[in-house]
Order: sequence, then structure tokens, then C-alpha cells
Amino acid sequence: MIRVCDDGECLARAGSQTFRWKQTGLLQYTGTLGPHLISLKHHQNGDVYYQIHHSPSQSAAQSALLDFLNVNISLTEMCHEFSAADSRFAELAQHLKGARVLRQDPLECLIQFLCSSNNNIARITKMVDFVSSLGDYLGNVEGFEFHAFPSLEKLALVTEQQLREAGFGYRAKYVTGTVDALQLKPEGGVKWLESLRKLELQMVIDSLCTLPGVGLKVASCIALFSLDQHHAIPVDTHVWRIATTYLVPELAGASLTPKLCGRVADAFVSKYGKYAGWAQTLLFIAELPSQKALLPSPTVKEKKSSKKRGSKAQRGRRFVDGTALGLTGSEESEK
Repeated sequence: MIRVCDDGECLARAGSQTFRWKQTGLLQYTGTLGPHLISLKHHQNGDVYYQIHHSPSQSAAQSALLDFLNVNISLTEMCHEFSAADSRFAELAQHLKGARVLRQDPLECLIQFLCSSNNNIARITKMVDFVSSLGDYLGNVEGFEFHAFPSLEKLALVTEQQLREAGFGYRAKYVTGTVDALQLKPEGGVKWLESLRKLELQMVIDSLCTLPGVGLKVASCIALFSLDQHHAIPVDTHVWRIATTYLVPELAGASLTPKLCGRVADAFVSKYGKYAGWAQTLLFIAELPSQKALLPSPTVKEKKSSKKRGSKAQRGRRFVDGTALGLTGSEESEK
């Protein structure tokens, strides 16, 4: 294995970003990036190593990996800025190293989040695995077979009925409908998606929401995880609870509406700036049972304050595999 970085920053702890990476060993995850089959392993000394199992070009595989991991963005510097703006974040940062937001292929990210709508991790993974199997076979690692994500043209060959038979349910029509809509784009669906990286966030959200099955939450996820919209805030019941507990406690007890989603997003951006989506990711992770065990017990005062502010807020639970790689999704997903 070759070292990709020496500070642990390259590892994406955040869950619910991608469902295509498999745990193939202790602190090792394997996945595909285009035609490249790659494993990432986090060593105990903090170094992160990668191994290329299959690729037409070693240099292209390395470039794809570094791009996927957003390594040009310093997570350390970002956390320093967040800590200066928020004392609670500063406290959490002492115990959690942070969460790196991935830069995924837009088409791959879009299809995955269409599958995630009102779904659970087991079913999402099964659906995403089915879609992945339509792509070119790249190899086997520790008993797992890996395929390149299928092209838009290959996706267009799949019928709604085939997806329903594969367990997609009502989401089948959204997948086929979105594929059809992308194929009608004059410049091509893939180029259209990539072009959204150059637009303002609201224009990105509005554009994505023209696709079948894409609402505000899913559009925000795609924007954050694949379209360079680092201040996008996907708001669900879990993020809503965090926001009403720590950022906008006056909204606790209110029903989550699109308008209030906007207020929550604005509150995150006001507090954390242009990388608010990254801050939200760490704050979300800090609320997970698996991560709370790493944090010191709150004081009685903090407990009372949290209880008072969040008593009426909706509560939910997600799960992130307790490894630093965290390239899996949530146990309960309400996207």
C-alpha cells in the first residue's frame, strides 16, 4: 500500500455520503472511482494508505482518489476556523478529528440519493449494488465483487419494471424518469450535472429539483457531496434537532417546513461560513451513539440546557460504522 496522507484527514468519517464502498478488512474499505478499483486503509499511527487493485492508469487512479477525497481542502485549518466561531465545536474538535466531505461523481451521487429516499441502509445498499452491477466488472476483493458505476447510456437500458422487481418500489419511476430527463439535456446529462458545479447554490438546488424524485433534501445532499456546494445544508429530522438544540432553539417544537429548512441552513452558514456543510457533518456525527462514547460526559448544566432546548424537538437515530473510514450510510435514512 502507498501512503496518501499522514494526518488522517483523507478519511471520510461521515456516513450517508456513499453506499458503494465495502469494508474489506480491519479499518479498510474498498470502492471504485470510475474505472479504478481502490482500497483505503487507516493505520493506527494515523497514516492513510491506498492500494490500486485495478486501473488503466496508476497516475489517473491516484488523481481520481485525491479528487474524491477533496484533499485540496485542509480539514485542520477548517476546524480551527469553526472552533474560533463556536465554543461547542471547539470542545468537540478535541475529541473528534473531523469529517471529510467527499467529492463524488455527480451521476453516481444522484442515483444513490434517489435510492435513499425514505429507506434504510440494508435496502439502500441492495438497490445501489443492483445498479452498480450494471457497470463493467473491475474485480474481486476479499469476496466482494466490484463494478464501475454504469454510464447514463447503460442506465437508460433498464426499465422501471426491472427496477421494481429488484426491490426499488416507487423509487423505480424516479430513477428511470431522471435518466430519461438527463438524456434529453442538449449538452448531455453528465455534462449538465457537472456544469452545476459552477453555479450558485440556489440555482443548483432549483435545477436538481426539476428531476423526478428530487426534493430539497436530496438536492442539498447531491449539491454538498458532488457539486462543490460546501455550504449546502441537507436538513432532515436529525439535523433539525441539532439546529433547534444549539443554533435556533426558538424553533424547537415547530414543524419542519421548507421555509424553516431555509432558516436552519442560514443559521449554519451564518455561524460557520462557506464550509458550513462540513461543520454540519461533524456536528451530526457527534450526536451518534457510537461517537458520543468518545466524548466527555456533559455537565449537569449542559444536560439541563440541552433538555430544555431540545425537549420538543424530533429525535432520530442514525448509525455510522465505527471506523475512521465511515464510507457507509445510515441505519435510518429519511432523505
